Amino acid sequence: MINKDTQLCMSLSGRPGNFGTRFHNYLYEKLGLNFVYKAFSTQDIEHAVKGVRALGIRGCAVSMPFKESCIPFLDELSLSAKAIESVNTIVNTDGYLKAYNTDYIAIEKLIAKYQLDPTASVIVFGSGGMAKAVVAAFKHSGFENLKVYARNKQTGQYLANLYGYIYIDTLESTQADILVNVTPIGMVGGAEANSLSFPETLIQQANVIFDVVALPAETPLINYAQSQGKQTVSGAEVIVLQAVEQFELYTGVRPSDELIAEAANFARQNS
Repeated sequence: MINKDTQLCMSLSGRPGNFGTRFHNYLYEKLGLNFVYKAFSTQDIEHAVKGVRALGIRGCAVSMPFKESCIPFLDELSLSAKAIESVNTIVNTDGYLKAYNTDYIAIEKLIAKYQLDPTASVIVFGSGGMAKAVVAAFKHSGFENLKVYARNKQTGQYLANLYGYIYIDTLESTQADILVNVTPIGMVGGAEANSLSFPETLIQQANVIFDVVALPAETPLINYAQSQGKQTVSGAEVIVLQAVEQFELYTGVRPSDELIAEAANFARQNS
């Protein structure tokens, strides 16, 4: 039952989905926590973040395109968020807004889970806030042979230089053991929902395909890679891991693995 003591958590996204709302609210109910979670979008990130502070909203997830533009309105960045220059989580403690990047934590854990070889060559496609988290996680996991490909030359070069990598402006005549998509290509509802983020020939020669797009869980890239017998890592795994980290930051409670799996299955329905 919602009452005057109920704590509100929320998300800010250019294209809000149902996953976070369903995931967090499922766990609140199962664990008997007096919280509620709601997704929002905005055209005014400054006043949206100021609203988080003014209204005492406990936590706020931040998605594209606000992961970098929200930073000027926060009080403190955690070490990882400061190093990456990208935020996906805001925690409000008595009006003090501290930011984190649980995307980074999720990617780092998946690199370890799938035992990706740090001597492998990598191409990361994308240069936004999420791409910063991905590239940082690969760097800190010991990967030295990584190239950043981006349609925006300025941000692509900046990201590559930030971590001592190479920027490339074309995928022609390139190869890599691991391909990582960190763009909205393949995302449900988007203009490129049915497109592959990498050329078929490049996918065919790779060993591992990693798509950070969470919805749908099986993007065109993941489907094609699996048809070619490639090892795949999906954005569906990323979104669960980062959401669990957020949940713990907001509530101080770490759900069991079984309960996390239940919540993830529930959240994927109609997301």
